[in-house]
Amino acid sequence: MNKIYNSDLLYPQLSYQIIGILFDIFLNFGYGYRENQYQKAIEVGLKKSGIKYSKEVPIKITYREKFITTNYLDFLIDDKIILEIKQGEWFSRKDIEQVYNYLKSTKLKLGILARFTRSGVKFKRIINVK
Repeated sequence: MNKIYNSDLLYPQLSYQIIGILFDIFLNFGYGYRENQYQKAIEVGLKKSGIKYSKEVPIKITYREKFITTNYLDFLIDDKIILEIKQGEWFSRKDIEQVYNYLKSTKLKLGILARFTRSGVKFKRIINVK
């Protein structure tokens, strides 16, 4: 059976695979675990699916070519997509800005911000338009 993807999405097949892993984890775990526990489960899911990923990837933040600090991505998937995970009910502006800043710093195009909530997995696709 051929899958039909929205043609204007960035990396649709890989995105759907990632989201599928997140939903599978929620179906098996449910709500209430800590972020690092969901992170470990995501790593198991990514390995099982054969998706190339790196975990806790350091990115250097600079200003005028001077090092300021290091931030860490939860996951960098296939050197294309940043996956940041959170536990709790609401997406905050701070979380969205965090992912967008990571995209700008890495010059990547797509980030997925995922939350494990009481009612299921919620996610936002964040696009670097620059």
